[in-house]
Amino acid sequence: MASGKQQQADHYESTPGHGGVMSGNGSPGLWGALIGLIVFAFVAVPITTAVSFATHPASQQLFGGRLEEASLAGYTTFWWLVAALLLAIPFLVGFGVAKLSGKTLGIITAILAVFFIAILIFGQLYLV
Repeated sequence: MASGKQQQADHYESTPGHGGVMSGNGSPGLWGALIGLIVFAFVAVPITTAVSFATHPASQQLFGGRLEEASLAGYTTFWWLVAALLLAIPFLVGFGVAKLSGKTLGIITAILAVFFIAILIFGQLYLV
């Protein structure tokens, strides 16, 4: 027979939502947010670089060759698409970690594949 304090401690430990991310019973949403923040730290510099290329059309001369001859609208749109893709990655990774199911990971992979293919096609049509 367990005492009242022991039963209360057992109930507290088994109740979901108690404890932080680093505890043994942290919520998946907090883990997703933490991993998303870490991924954002890794892609922060490429995001700012893509936005700077999109907002400063004079940077087109930095690439030389065929990119220098591309249309200004195509050049800026391409870099805005790249910035949007890079900005979406931390959210998608955080959501995938929070859900951690095969269906969710498949949907995230499909979204990333569509973004990647769209950037490749757009790059071939307007930049080359």
